[in-house]
Amino acid sequence: MLDTKLSRRGFIKASTATAALASVGTVGFNQWSNEYVKASENVEVLEIPSTCNGCSSKCGIIGHVKNGRLWKITGHPDHPYAKGKLCARGHGYATLVYSPDRLTEPLKRVGEGKFEPISWDQAYKEIAEKLNQIIKDHGPESISLTEDPRASGKYYSPRFINALGSANYYTHHVVCSNARDAGFLHTVGATSTSADIGSAKYIMFIGRSYGDAIRPSSVKALAEAKDNGAKIVIVDPRLNNTGNLATEWLAIRPGMDLALVLAMSHVLIRENLHDKAFIEKNTVGFEEYAKVLKKYTPEWAEELTGIPADTISRIAIDMGKAKPKALIEQSWRGAFGCNYENSTETGRAVAMFNALLGNLQQKGGSVFSGKPNLGKLDSAKHPSPKEPELPKAGVKEFPLAYESNGVATIVAKEALEGKMKAAIYNHSNAALGYGNPKVMKEALSKLDLVVSIDVQMSETALLSHYILPDVSYIERTEAIEGLKGKTPGMALRQQIVDKVHPQTKPIDVIYKELAEACGVGQYFNFTLDELNEAMLKPTGISYQELKEKGTIMFPDQAITLGEMPKLKTPSGKVEFYSETYKNAGFNPVVEWVEPKVNPDKNSFRLITGKQAIHSHTQTANISILMQITKDYDLERIWINPARAKALGIKEGDMVEVTSSEATSKIRVKVTERIHPEAIFVPSHYGITSKDQKIGYGIGFGYMEHVPFDFEKWSGSGNIHEVIVKVRKVEG
Repeated sequence: MLDTKLSRRGFIKASTATAALASVGTVGFNQWSNEYVKASENVEVLEIPSTCNGCSSKCGIIGHVKNGRLWKITGHPDHPYAKGKLCARGHGYATLVYSPDRLTEPLKRVGEGKFEPISWDQAYKEIAEKLNQIIKDHGPESISLTEDPRASGKYYSPRFINALGSANYYTHHVVCSNARDAGFLHTVGATSTSADIGSAKYIMFIGRSYGDAIRPSSVKALAEAKDNGAKIVIVDPRLNNTGNLATEWLAIRPGMDLALVLAMSHVLIRENLHDKAFIEKNTVGFEEYAKVLKKYTPEWAEELTGIPADTISRIAIDMGKAKPKALIEQSWRGAFGCNYENSTETGRAVAMFNALLGNLQQKGGSVFSGKPNLGKLDSAKHPSPKEPELPKAGVKEFPLAYESNGVATIVAKEALEGKMKAAIYNHSNAALGYGNPKVMKEALSKLDLVVSIDVQMSETALLSHYILPDVSYIERTEAIEGLKGKTPGMALRQQIVDKVHPQTKPIDVIYKELAEACGVGQYFNFTLDELNEAMLKPTGISYQELKEKGTIMFPDQAITLGEMPKLKTPSGKVEFYSETYKNAGFNPVVEWVEPKVNPDKNSFRLITGKQAIHSHTQTANISILMQITKDYDLERIWINPARAKALGIKEGDMVEVTSSEATSKIRVKVTERIHPEAIFVPSHYGITSKDQKIGYGIGFGYMEHVPFDFEKWSGSGNIHEVIVKVRKVEG
């Protein structure tokens, strides 16, 4: 429970301490700037608008360049996620451009962990020969491409794999938002909504933290909502950094979020606080859902969640009274407390709870974002590949997964079964982050061809036959990024400095040249500039203007709140009862689903999440950011004081964490900010690639402890279905 009156100014002051850490320690940003930019008082400073790559948000930035070198970056004032500000990791990750651990030339594996430099021509020739032979021998369904998509990747990657006749395009969302995406998609017809935080009166976050994520504009909007008197409730086994703004923390038992949402939905209907007019006009299946909800009382939920029944009732009633300016925020990574066996159904129940409040497309509620009207290439001049004949691998196994994401771990599963023969990974470290690393390593070893396109030597790159060196995001221009929101817009990531390493290439060039080597170059007979010109055509904005501004918004295309659109569900409405679920062999109405495993009195559930200075292991090899980790021992696990005392563990002790999959040693942070049943480990550590010298050997990777297991609805990785024991050991 919290009772804080921290204001927006107070939160910003507190949060500034985190950002300020980026300038302390042995390697500060000012020191870094002085090392890489020659000092000169009268030198011209170029300001080039672009977008960040420190996380998936891609906030707008301004790159400041002195003497041809990146000097600093600042937030883009017009970008809706930045609004002139950047988080600490956004500042820190920019130093990647000058990292000494960069990949600088194409590599071919010649032995276990051994590589030799080769030319681009040789790399293209050998990769193309192997791909074409695999397709000839095993069919195009035996090859795949997986990425953590950025603007160019989202366009070029599926086009490339489709050109080879395969539908097997996957994203990192298997351990990110697959559960949320599937739950929302089959309820409201969209994989997510956005939240009108600034106008809301009551906001609940489940396993979601703006204070750790971070989009500066989201933090700003939440702070303003707080100043305006909004109630802000955090539901999380861990008191995360959004606690600075919260009015209440519900330290829920991990894995029990669904029980809470079902019980709150029960209360809304019991107290006659659901929006009957909205439900009658915009939903189907309400009566079936209401009938099921009768058994999910607050008293029932108290036994599962550990949250008092009167607290559950009070919050549900208060949210009902505040409707439609009340909502459960749509969440992001892992969707609602990360990935459990029941997370897809939790996502579904959350979408339904918001519908019960009648907050969809309402001020202060959940909003279906508008998107800009961007153009396409002329299909007569630039033909697209035909639709692959066979469906994407994993569609049969996980029929409710959002098909554009797919289930990336199916590549590993089919590799182990001998079905998948080749895998390309772009900006993706699947071997460390998508599933148990031992299983992933075994799976990749079974493939006839593994290709990594990356900036650093990741664990996946170490297991690859060929490594193609990408430029950093500071050195490339990409396809135009459409910005969704209440007001749509667009942003351009563009080259800020010249290439640091001459033998690196941007992803659009790599795909174009590799496609030509594979004999499918006709589908890439355009330049990136031609693609961007075609995308701009309907807007009436010139490419030069976009380059100069970086971000352009379209206020004339802003959505109108209060008007419900026709939804992209089979019924065109919110579906409390889903025929799609029924036809797939699942329960058409949401009911309680147990987590797959639960701890006993002698064990803990291992959970993970973000810290404000890191984006998982992506930023762990950045010296400025890792120095903060070292200065403040941020790699430690969190344990509740009562459990620590029972185990004879004190602050800073070395402990051994043992699961069914692995044993790790780590020091301890003893804190009341963690539920007694849980051990929290930050998700940013455990790098095993010795070529990433800064991050190597710091902390442990939580995926080492995660069984190779995925829930049956969306295929989301069950990365929180892990039970561990902890004991004190000598340091």
